[in-house]
Amino acid sequence: MTHVSLSSDVLRPLPFYLALEEYVARTMPAGDYFLLWQVTPTVIFGRNQHLENEVDADYCRRHGIAMYRRKSGGGCVYADLSNLMLSFVTPTEDVGFAFNRYVNLLLLVLRKLGIDAVGTRHNDVLIDDRKVSGTACYKLPNRSIVHGTLLYDTNMNHMLNAITPSAEKLESKGIQSVRQRITLLKDHTDVGLEEVKALILKTLCDDEFCLADDAVREVEQIERQYHEEQFIHLV
Repeated sequence: MTHVSLSSDVLRPLPFYLALEEYVARTMPAGDYFLLWQVTPTVIFGRNQHLENEVDADYCRRHGIAMYRRKSGGGCVYADLSNLMLSFVTPTEDVGFAFNRYVNLLLLVLRKLGIDAVGTRHNDVLIDDRKVSGTACYKLPNRSIVHGTLLYDTNMNHMLNAITPSAEKLESKGIQSVRQRITLLKDHTDVGLEEVKALILKTLCDDEFCLADDAVREVEQIERQYHEEQFIHLV
């Protein structure tokens, strides 16, 4: 699998990385590609969700948390520099197959860390029955893009206050709070975040492709859509 990298390690807003996934899926030769990225505090909600129902927008604005929609389905997530974002682009339109491959790749990494993690039928990854990674997927012609979080650490106050699932939704899952559902990777290993990143790339990738400047500019053109108010708010 090929790791797609950038020549600069300057942090970009989340829409850039979503656009990068699209660029890879639409333009790169057939094959498996992997992206590993991080963002400053950001809430990401699914394509069918309404921001006002899932996000405390006032809280996010007060605390400088960005809010963006993605093109995949699934629920709302919070991300920051203390956790990892993973993307897997594979040449199939079989979403179930793509999900299964991605989850098994992540399980391989966690087991190399000595962690007994398991996948679920909802394509989450659990440690001790608590979620450490969630996933979402969407397909383009002849390609599927699977992306997800890996919770190494996070600002728990932001996670609990920026996302506002309904009480009915929580009750239906038999839980009292978001915190009861999740676990942090740092609580299960002494390996640091940077070492985890290195292990992921070493385990999953045997090649690297660094995007040239002209390709980055094409990604930036795709990125524009994700910043549009019409796309974010479905107006």
